[in-house]
Amino acid sequence: MKVVTFFVFMRESSKPELVLGVRNLAGLEACYRYADAVYFSTDRLNLRAKAKEITLEALDYFVSEVKARELKAYLAVNSAVSEDRLGDVSDVVSAAAKAGVNAVIAWDPAVILKARKAGLRVHISTQANVSNHEAAEFYRTQGAERIVLSRELSLEEIKKISQNTEVEIETFVHGAMCMAVSGRCHLSAYTLGKSGNCGECTQPCRWEWELHGENGIVAKSLGKYLLSAKDLCMIEHIPELIEAGINSFKVEGRLRDPGYLEIVSRCYREAIDACKEGNYTPEKVEAWKCQLASVYNRGFSTGFYFGIPGLDGFSHEKDMNASKNKRRAVGVIENYYPKQQAAAVRLLEDGIAIGDEIIIEGSITYLRQQVSSLKKQGKDLARAEKGEEVGLAVDGIVRKNDLIFIL
Repeated sequence: MKVVTFFVFMRESSKPELVLGVRNLAGLEACYRYADAVYFSTDRLNLRAKAKEITLEALDYFVSEVKARELKAYLAVNSAVSEDRLGDVSDVVSAAAKAGVNAVIAWDPAVILKARKAGLRVHISTQANVSNHEAAEFYRTQGAERIVLSRELSLEEIKKISQNTEVEIETFVHGAMCMAVSGRCHLSAYTLGKSGNCGECTQPCRWEWELHGENGIVAKSLGKYLLSAKDLCMIEHIPELIEAGINSFKVEGRLRDPGYLEIVSRCYREAIDACKEGNYTPEKVEAWKCQLASVYNRGFSTGFYFGIPGLDGFSHEKDMNASKNKRRAVGVIENYYPKQQAAAVRLLEDGIAIGDEIIIEGSITYLRQQVSSLKKQGKDLARAEKGEEVGLAVDGIVRKNDLIFIL
């Protein structure tokens, strides 16, 4: 009876928006068929300092490419803002208004005020740690149209907030989890002088640590990586998230590779659509979980949605990638021949063979395909070895210096 009630609800309600984090055009190319919107940052005032490929000068072009694919463009301006960076705020907000972004994701009042003055929509970042409906209403009175809620809320708390505010609600559904409250971590700044709140996190929580007691005893049973939180994965609970009134599902991953973005966005799109169509089944959930586990992950948990996570919320024995399927770099594109739909490829790390699944990737390029044709000096090859330069048939546009990975 509960399932039937849910599906009646779904057919009468609108689907939640699916928002993916990207860092460049390759990431956009990987997920645009499945996402409704993308969020990204420029080379200033963002919490992913390594994601600098979208400069202020390139923002116009990037946003136009997002909109050409019929997606919404959300610009994250969510780092801590010191007095000497207020000029950067003005520059970023002006560039965002000129480029026509659909919203700015912010939490610092200086950014919010400047964005509203420039006529931009505002989404409140999870950095604001909004944890109740009155806080959500406060930001609504300041012009915010959406709140990205604190990650430390349970599903029941999210439902109550949704029921008591008119502002849109967004929550994270997949990706890396910070071990600190809503990402407000000082560990990186304390150990290496690189502030996570300014986008320079060195991830010391992923290091090996020892737990020492007052009596000198070292705890060994907890594993090596005491602070390394598992990734969030809510693919098994999409119906409950929709029933809670969440308007937008957010996937963390601006620093993940495009192949990751493609798999994750496709799985969550299929899950959302399956709920709408009334055929979200345990068998499909298991298939999605297997696909999600095939790309970069630190193990999966449900975060705080169903209570405060215990030891099972941490990946004690793995510091980084728990996936068994790890892609390997094999070579680089030397040239592209559009008329022949082929590329000259130099194999630097490994060989490739007919039938191999490969990814060709660059800052603009993302192409996943099977190897269908290999040629050397006009002769067909079944396999090309490390060190060789060969012709490779390609299914789309590639560019010089794009990298080739085998899966």
